[in-house]
Amino acid sequence: MLVLTRRVGESIVIANDVRVTVVALGNGRVKIGIDAPNGVSVDRSEIHERKLLEQDGSHVVESTTESGLHNRIANVLKPR
Repeated sequence: MLVLTRRVGESIVIANDVRVTVVALGNGRVKIGIDAPNGVSVDRSEIHERKLLEQDGSHVVESTTESGLHNRIANVLKPR
C-alpha cells in the first residue's frame, strides 16, 4: 500500500484520469472528493464488497482494512 500525505485542497492522480482531493478534515474523519471518468466505478469498500457478493454468492471477500487504522490516522491529522 502506498501511503501519501496531503493537505486540504491537495490531490493525487491515479492512472492519468482519476483525481482524489482532500476536501476537509475534522471529527476524526477525512472528506475526499473523487473526480473520475463516467465509465469508472467509485465505491466505498463495503459497498464494493457487497456488490461482489450480490453478483456471485461464491465470492469470499476479506476486508483489508486494519482495525483502528482510521483512529490512528485521525489522531495524526488533528490540528495541534
